[in-house]
Amino acid sequence: MTGKLNNSAPSPRQTAKFLTATTLGAMLLFLSGLTFTGTVIALVMATPLMVLFSPVLVPAGLAILLVTTGLLFSGGCGVAAITALSWIHNYVQDKHNTPPGAADHLEYSRI
Repeated sequence: MTGKLNNSAPSPRQTAKFLTATTLGAMLLFLSGLTFTGTVIALVMATPLMVLFSPVLVPAGLAILLVTTGLLFSGGCGVAAITALSWIHNYVQDKHNTPPGAADHLEYSRI
């Protein structure tokens, strides 16, 4: 029974990879949420200014640029977090793709 448990336990390298990817995914997801919240608050605060000063196009254009940049950055962080978490899920489920013959090259390099 003990031998069976030792064979199924993850290696320290796999554990380190998992913890690193999980931390990275969680940080990116948190950063995405934080950026999205800040962008929405900035949009709420900037909307009355854009309505009051609509004849002035430069501040309105700047506000739109900042809001767009914030939303794109938030979306990018969200996509990166989802990608990292998807990779973690596939790695834990042993569904990671290895090209044909790559295992042979890996074993040869360990010798």
